[in-house]
Amino acid sequence: MGECKPLGFLIGLPFAFVAVILSLVGAVVWVLATVLSCLCPCCICCFGVAKLAVSLLKLPIKILRWFIEKIPC
Repeated sequence: MGECKPLGFLIGLPFAFVAVILSLVGAVVWVLATVLSCLCPCCICCFGVAKLAVSLLKLPIKILRWFIEKIPC
């Protein structure tokens, strides 16, 4: 992201807003899965759910970077 591409940033904002809402859901799921995996370490599926939740947390940044890369100067 060495160059300033404000158009890509502005176009990506609505999608990033939706991704922020999904990341909040991901944060709640991550906390629940972490607590559940601490209580019952035999539940390996909780690890997968926590990993999915962490990827949801990173989603807004990924979306904005994708839009910024797609827009030329």
